[in-house]
Amino acid sequence: MSAASNYLENKVLDHVLRNTAYTQPSGLYLALFNNTSGLAATNLEAGTLTDETSTSGTAYGRKAITFAAASGGNGVSSATVTFDAATSNWGTVTHVAIMDAITTGNVLFWGALTTSKTVATGDTFQVSSGNMTVSLA
Repeated sequence: MSAASNYLENKVLDHVLRNTAYTQPSGLYLALFNNTSGLAATNLEAGTLTDETSTSGTAYGRKAITFAAASGGNGVSSATVTFDAATSNWGTVTHVAIMDAITTGNVLFWGALTTSKTVATGDTFQVSSGNMTVSLA
């Protein structure tokens, strides 16, 4: 993924161009999104979380994600991220986002999945180590 949210873009620009402090998040979390509104990309860019996978009675919750040191303008995930098995249908996951909090919080980076994944009851969603790349392009 190479799309930074408006929130992060503004924080980085102010940090670099205006010498304004930016406090890094204490943790990073992977969130899953369904494109139910048809505006997933627009909403994630703006930081609107209306299409996040349902958290009510489904066993869905954001998961911590870690990255190796950046190299060549890329940060690559350094451990496998496995979501709990769905206790009811999560729908079709179309987008992911790196968040700065386990609930609510801010979108930092976001992107569409190469291949959408339908998560039905009993399924798990997983991103293998090294398969999530964030780039500044």
